[in-house]
Amino acid sequence: MKTKIVIIGAGYAGVLTAKKLAGKYKKNKNVNITIIDKNSYHTMLTELHEVAAGRVEDNSIKLSLKRIFAGRNVDVKLDTVESIDFEQKSVIGRRETYTYDILVMAAGSRPTFFGVDGAEEFAFKLWSYEDAVVLRDHICYSFRKASNEPDLSEKQRLLTFYIVGAGFTGTEMSGELAEYIPVLCEKYEIEQSLVKVHCVDVLPRPVPTLPEKLSKKIERRLEKMDVALLLNTGVVKIGEDFIELKKEKEVKRHESGTVIWAAGIESAQITCEASRILPSAGRNRLETDKYLRSTGDSNVFVVGDNIGYIPEGEKNPVPQLVENCEQSADTAAHNIHCTVSGDSEKMKAYKPSFHGVMVSVGGRYGVAHVGTPDKKISLPSFFAMFVKHFINIIYSIKVLGWNKVFSYLKHEFFTIRHNRSFVGGHFSNKTPSFLLVFLRIWLGAVWLFEGIKKVAEGWFSEPMLKGFFGGANTFYNNLLNGAASTADAASSATPAAEEAVTSLGTVLIDINIPRLVRVIFVSGKELAESALNDFAFKLDIPLVNWFIEKLVLPYDLMQIIMQIFIVAAEILIGLSLIGGLLTTPSAALSLVLQAMFVCTTGLYLGTFWMIFAAVALLIGSGRIFGIDYYFMPFLNRQWRKIPFVKKLYIYND
Repeated sequence: MKTKIVIIGAGYAGVLTAKKLAGKYKKNKNVNITIIDKNSYHTMLTELHEVAAGRVEDNSIKLSLKRIFAGRNVDVKLDTVESIDFEQKSVIGRRETYTYDILVMAAGSRPTFFGVDGAEEFAFKLWSYEDAVVLRDHICYSFRKASNEPDLSEKQRLLTFYIVGAGFTGTEMSGELAEYIPVLCEKYEIEQSLVKVHCVDVLPRPVPTLPEKLSKKIERRLEKMDVALLLNTGVVKIGEDFIELKKEKEVKRHESGTVIWAAGIESAQITCEASRILPSAGRNRLETDKYLRSTGDSNVFVVGDNIGYIPEGEKNPVPQLVENCEQSADTAAHNIHCTVSGDSEKMKAYKPSFHGVMVSVGGRYGVAHVGTPDKKISLPSFFAMFVKHFINIIYSIKVLGWNKVFSYLKHEFFTIRHNRSFVGGHFSNKTPSFLLVFLRIWLGAVWLFEGIKKVAEGWFSEPMLKGFFGGANTFYNNLLNGAASTADAASSATPAAEEAVTSLGTVLIDINIPRLVRVIFVSGKELAESALNDFAFKLDIPLVNWFIEKLVLPYDLMQIIMQIFIVAAEILIGLSLIGGLLTTPSAALSLVLQAMFVCTTGLYLGTFWMIFAAVALLIGSGRIFGIDYYFMPFLNRQWRKIPFVKKLYIYND
């Protein structure tokens, strides 16, 4: 009889738990894993503010569940869970009912409004993909409407923003919005002084989980970005066009076109329903034992934000962080596997080890407090932002492989606009791709010429490499040996000796790392008489030399095989680049050939342009006036249909 594992929620914890279980049961068809979510995609919740403030495209934070679990023993169900019958071991959704042997509660969180009148009705939320898109559109609409508003007071109201909450979400949203405002002001021709952004919190400092010194840094950064921090200030009421704030005992009403609620979270609705039956802790988090099983039902495991567990030696429940989702997913998957196999003695207790937190204030500035559980350090802004992106990349690899990494880099760096990145816009593509067409065709023509010339020289019929490599080696050896005798020549006072040395050419660089590499940069003439084509560069690598001398040159057949490869590669690269077909692999192969020449014969500086041209043509250059414009979309569609491609995430977005 098959064992049924049902996971409610496809957030951080749910997806990772399902993937880890799929890995454990990839060859076991007696275990069914089902994950249920109301959306067909997984959302990177920590990046919502980037979409809401127009820094990245909305599809950059969506990961298709079908793609995540393609080729894996996980059944994805698009459904909304309405209730759970723990006695009958069944999950009741709107579309169907799912029976289980083991249930994983991973439903995540939702905003909590603390009973503030009008907050749920009138404030914009920021806790889902839909929230981010709605808020982004509303912000743009507010600026567009304000640009045509003749009444100054109404224009100012439309351009007044209040962000409730100065924790992680509120701080990051404040920074992103402040960074977005100059862009919108320029687009809609609005004076920037008319726009007001306020961040409100009842607490005395932003992001209080950080050390006070870092909170002060955040304050200074927000003030520099013209964000008014209203701390020790509570929210009394929110209306369609106003917000009421309480400072000490005084309550004031302020007009506002946009109120964004980022003041706190509680467990999702289905977890709240479960907390009425199962033991629970604050904000409806489910109490668990050290193995992450519900204390009221050993068949129910709890992961992520839904955990109400205080680890041994700690005073507070585990924090609702992504790192908690990752670590709890690993522990829960292990313990579920032990439960199913009957090896309960091998279960491991949940002992989270958190490595700190990072907060970005816009795309260019961040603070981080990271390290080991016992020792944490604060990082400068550049390194804090680097850590943030590095962590996101690691998570992308875990969830959707290297394909998502390329997508992430594209959205965060290669297509970023208005320089809204911690490295500015230096990596963002700004040169129109059609300007590369002439470079592509010329590089292709040069490769084609080189290949045809070698065919005419007889590279297909007789071994040529001994002379090809030998002549180059003699050239370098003569120069290097001459340089070695410079000291002896210089000790002689005769003009003849000096002439003998200078006639050998010039050695500019000769760095030798024994057994690894020797870097050689020379000119065949005196330095003052040298032209670009007289300078030669070579990486002399002993391993490459051994391969050539022991496995290639002694055998005529091996020489001809290698010659055929070189000539065929040059001709194919040439034709490919001229026609714009498969330009990415052709440009990559061009770099491989150039690297091979650098390590064998060396290259004159006059041909180094071919290396840089190949780098420039690596990504998508054939889609401009090339066959790739038609062929690559077709190839991509066919490629995605292959089962192992889906499973290994080696398709292309």
